[in-house]
Amino acid sequence: MAKEKIPSTPAVLALKKSAATFTLHTYAYEEHGGTRVSAQKLGVDEHCVIKTLVMEDENATPFMILMHGDREVSTKALARTLGVKTVKPCTPETAHRHTGYFVGGTSPFGAKKTLMLYMEKTISALPEILINAGSRGLLARMSPSELVRILKPSEVSVAI
Repeated sequence: MAKEKIPSTPAVLALKKSAATFTLHTYAYEEHGGTRVSAQKLGVDEHCVIKTLVMEDENATPFMILMHGDREVSTKALARTLGVKTVKPCTPETAHRHTGYFVGGTSPFGAKKTLMLYMEKTISALPEILINAGSRGLLARMSPSELVRILKPSEVSVAI
């Protein structure tokens, strides 16, 4: 049996460099399918599929936030939590410029620039998560404690 070639995305390389315990899972990516499609194709609960969103405040200061696939970010609550006037998603072009990843393949691991990272606090209570591994159709399955150990995100409570 042939060994499956592991893609060498910046995220996968960063995970290996951090000695992370993870497994890679591929699925047929669908444009605008989001976490609903990936969860369905991999047979997992969408709540455990974590999306990586690139946002910015009113001064165009970029940051990332990790959110459950089946939840949305309250931008008002997030702005209040961060002590800024407003937050909004970055355009796909701006997100790519900051991270090196294309929308649908954005990972918090191995991004081009080091951005502040926030995480919905309930993610850490999950038994395991699936998070983008730097390419469309590629997710890494791991314990949330691995993500916290490697990235040290600030926990927030902004899910709706």
